[in-house]
Amino acid sequence: MNFENLKPRVITILSDANSEREVKLKNLCQFLSDNVDYYNWVGFYFANHENKTLHLGPYVGAETDHTVIPFGKGICGQVAESNANFVVPDVSAQDNYIACSFTVKSEIVVPLFVNGLNIGQIDIDSHVIDPFTEADERFLESVNEEVAKLFSK
Repeated sequence: MNFENLKPRVITILSDANSEREVKLKNLCQFLSDNVDYYNWVGFYFANHENKTLHLGPYVGAETDHTVIPFGKGICGQVAESNANFVVPDVSAQDNYIACSFTVKSEIVVPLFVNGLNIGQIDIDSHVIDPFTEADERFLESVNEEVAKLFSK
């Protein structure tokens, strides 16, 4: 997968002056899902630091019951506390994993920082065991750098 080829389109989607932020994020999720074969569920969770919870934002993929996740719970909740990327090659081997669907085999979560504060994350589930590489991490970090611009205005 050549992620460099996807970056210009990410910027175009996020800089669409005719779309609201939520629409841009949904369009970004759809673009990533459509263009990376093993990105089967793509979405954002946003932090409520007062309540120490994550709240589901725009996403594409199977419906999820996990609309609110406490900090520390599951992969997303752990990233809310650690402020670090979390790659899970095989979700069945994770103790603190919140099962979404039996089709999900692996997950990657990358925090979203605005002015140094972790305001949320991009969460990607895959139906493939161990598809995520360091290239995915670097790409998703660059995606989140662009997404952060939507929140820092």
